[in-house]
Amino acid sequence: MTLRIGIDLGGTKTEIVALDARDAVRLRRRARTPGDYRGILSGIAGLVEMAEAELGEKGSVGIGIPGSLSPRDGLVRNANTQCLNGQPLDRDLAEALGRPVRVSNDANCLALSEAADGAGAGHGVVFAVILGTGVGGGVAVDGRLLEGRNRVAGEWGHTPLPWMTAAEHPGPRCWCGLHGCLETLLCGPALAADWKGKGERDAGGITEAAAAGDHAAHAALDRHAGRLARALAAVTNILDPDAIVLGGGLSNLPHLYVEVPRRMAPFVFGDAAEVRLLRARHGDSSGVFGAARLWDRP
Repeated sequence: MTLRIGIDLGGTKTEIVALDARDAVRLRRRARTPGDYRGILSGIAGLVEMAEAELGEKGSVGIGIPGSLSPRDGLVRNANTQCLNGQPLDRDLAEALGRPVRVSNDANCLALSEAADGAGAGHGVVFAVILGTGVGGGVAVDGRLLEGRNRVAGEWGHTPLPWMTAAEHPGPRCWCGLHGCLETLLCGPALAADWKGKGERDAGGITEAAAAGDHAAHAALDRHAGRLARALAAVTNILDPDAIVLGGGLSNLPHLYVEVPRRMAPFVFGDAAEVRLLRARHGDSSGVFGAARLWDRP
């Protein structure tokens, strides 16, 4: 099949893209994500059928999800779209579409896309980060995904904030059951709550507010940049990536690309702390382009 179809299954929207053999976009659409598992299955199947009918050919299908498939039983786990958990998503979709499908974590799809022809193109080891409603990470090495034996490689959002201060310890309780996970401190709702108070979830306009003299906004941005710097320094000490690519809504905060590398330096072990911190070239569509590429290699 020369047509490659990618699906990015988000909590509120589902995006589909169809790429041809030259990586040109043949079709791209978005639809609301249903709130139940059967609705998600029929919604994805309907999008694929619509795309193939409009383009007049069938294609391979790759899907990025906010979770992963367990290597034990193939069921979805760790998805914050919780109706997916415990479900054989790839098998059910394969039956509905009459062909095998490939499923991977949405941050893995971001890493694959940005390493192929995005901000990480030409770099050997790429660590890609989603900073949005949730927080995640993915690793691509020489253009190939590194998923790991347990398929948790890059699950950076559920590692604890390193070098915590006394005021930060032990950190908020995460939905995964642990305390201090990066997701609870670096996601958009966490930044909003740090700025405006508990219960706030929208950090939109925080950069403008800080520039206009809002001291609470400036302080929240400062804390967020410092925490992100420590978190990425820990990744650098383990993986030492050639490039770190930021995606998700908070990747549009311009100060991160100046402040974070500078603040990482004291925490990077050794006499060099060169960091290429880059904004995702494909923006919030990196995931769907990566999903379409899941069949590019065996």
